[in-house]
Parts: sequence; structure tokens; C-alpha cells
Amino acid sequence: MNGFDERFLTRNGLAARQLAVLLLNHEPDTRLPRVRDFAEELRCGNGTVQAALRLLEESGAIETAARGHLGTFLVRSERSILWRLSGLGTLLAAMPLPYSRRYEGLATGLRTAFEKAGTPFAITFMRGAGARTTALLEGKVDLVVLSRFAADRLIEEHPVELVADLGPATYVGAHGLLLREGASLDAPGLRVAVDPTSEDQRMLAERAFAGRCDIEWVESSYMQLRDLFAQNLADATVWNLDEVQGRTGMGGEVLPLGDEVTRDLSLRNSSAAIIGRTEGAKALSAVRDAVDLSTVTSLQAEVLRGERVPSY
Repeated sequence: MNGFDERFLTRNGLAARQLAVLLLNHEPDTRLPRVRDFAEELRCGNGTVQAALRLLEESGAIETAARGHLGTFLVRSERSILWRLSGLGTLLAAMPLPYSRRYEGLATGLRTAFEKAGTPFAITFMRGAGARTTALLEGKVDLVVLSRFAADRLIEEHPVELVADLGPATYVGAHGLLLREGASLDAPGLRVAVDPTSEDQRMLAERAFAGRCDIEWVESSYMQLRDLFAQNLADATVWNLDEVQGRTGMGGEVLPLGDEVTRDLSLRNSSAAIIGRTEGAKALSAVRDAVDLSTVTSLQAEVLRGERVPSY
């Protein structure tokens, strides 16, 4: 369909646009629901649904075939046309700032996978899972990328739901304990830097130093870390080693986190998750069905190995 088609402003056209959202969730060569089932879901008459299906066929969005008592099957669908007719628009996803090659690979994989799915997609970069989630809840973005660990907590507290889990080592490779040169973990009053915008980092730091009542918490961001250590304003922190490696330039030690911390949190904390607003359930379902997660992870791996130039 090229240009603007005024038929989609009619009652039948409105039903066709609503049907387009539903049909995004159907794969080719699968049986469609009955007309009366569509009519019940859309709260319209059977004739309106039949007219809407004809509109979608005439626009090139779908091709159907009646197979007798087996029902009507979706022979072919053009996802890009269905998405445009649905009115869902361009999906805007909020991601962490691309400080690391892992994040660059993740952005590259997501952009490519959405393009292959025929879904308009754009990325905005925001530091802090809390800030990204606020943008989601306020309707400023449609999707948020964060750790599975943070996603699980947010799903419990807000009307958001999981769209995808990309698996271990897709969000971070590992977290480690950074110790300033000359500092000792056993020193009383150890000053530990925490980033108030990062749920993951704060929780990991609290777990790593659990049981110590002498800790002095120093609020900082990634960008402040080098200065804090250089000026002797902080002694230690827990940080994403993807971001730290080769960037801090401040010496010191990188130590592994304790077994109790890593055993409990490593998988959920290292896995990238995508969440969206529950009120957009149909769109989220369409995204789940369309996006090939293996494309995301394979392209991310290529970027990490230096075999692909990041493109996002």
C-alpha cells in the first residue's frame, strides 16, 4: 500500500487496523480464528470483520485461503504492511549508554533483528535502569533493555512485563570488585562507591559487603569513578567489568565477587531482558513472535569477537 488510503478511515477500515494488530501474531500457513471470534474480540459485526479482511487482502498485507471444514488459513502476510496499518508506529527502545563492546553488539543485534521482522525500530540511550523504566511508565519509550535481575524486580512493582530474555552474558560479562591502589578490604570505614541510578550495581555492592556495619557508601557514577579513586575519595566499588576494562586508567586491583554473591545473581544479572508496558500487550505479543532472538545474540557475539563493526 503506497500513500494514504482513505478506506482505512471508515468503520471497516478501523476494524481492519485492529485486525492488523491481531494478525501480527499469526504465522503463515496457520488457521485463523473464526469470523465470529474476531467479531467478538473487536466488538463489531461479522460483516464488518469480513469487510476488514478484504481490505487487508486488497492492501497486500495478507493472503488467505478457505479450506472447507478446516477453516480459513493465513497463506501469507507482509509484516511491514500489517505493522504500518496497525498504527503501532516506530518502537523506541531505551538501552544503557554504549560504553562497552557488549552493549554495542546488543544494540547492533536488536536493530538488525527488528529490521528483519519488518518492525520500525529506534534506540535511545539512557544511563540507569530506573531512568529507563520511568521513561517507559511515562510512555516516552516503548521498550526498555536492562538486566533480568532488575527486570524481575520491576515486574513485581509496576505494570510492565517481560518481552524477551536474551540469556547469560548478553547484558554484562561479569562484575568484579575494584579496589583502589593502596586500599585494603579489611580496613575499617571502607568507602564503597555506589551508583544510585543502577539497581544492579547497588544491590551487588550491598550483597558483596553484607554484614559489615562500618561501610561508608559514596554515591557516584561511572564517569566519576576515576576521579574518586585518584583523589582518594573512595576505596572500592562493584562494577561492570565490560565498562571498567581499559577505561579507568587508575591501577588498583580487580577481585572476583564472593561465591555467595555470584552464585545467586550471576545468571540473572548477566542476562539482557526487554520489558514493555502491560497495557500494550498485543504489541508486545507481536514483538515476541516477530523478533528472532538468535539473530540478536549471534550478531552481538560477532561484534564482541571483532568480526563485525557495530551498527546501531
